[in-house]
Amino acid sequence: MSDRPEKKFEEVIHRDGRYPREAFAFLHDGLARAVKDVYSDEAKAEGPHHVTGRQLCRALRDEALERWGLMAPTVLGRWGIRKTIDFGNMVYLLTDHGLMAKSDADSIDDFRDVYDFTRAFGSDEVYRGNN
Repeated sequence: MSDRPEKKFEEVIHRDGRYPREAFAFLHDGLARAVKDVYSDEAKAEGPHHVTGRQLCRALRDEALERWGLMAPTVLGRWGIRKTIDFGNMVYLLTDHGLMAKSDADSIDDFRDVYDFTRAFGSDEVYRGNN
């Protein structure tokens, strides 16, 4: 496999400059989690598995809480991620450059105000998975 897609990915995120590479690695891990959450055992099958912006945002929240606990907003904030729309900006940066796919029904607005970071990452209830 050629290194061209990786080089294009690096060029796109560098040129855009809003979010670091680590944020996109986290996005990738969250996407894998969302697919697993939505499709369960089907996720092991090859082929594309579509998830919505809301599903991806929820999986990213869960991934962040699992990794960093109550420090999640601090880590995400260092990467310039302070609202769920930031996840959408990252996704649409990649889709606009052919590095990620979307359906005709998808919209950047699917990522708008999915949850409030203060509430999502500051509450013990959310941390325990009750939200």
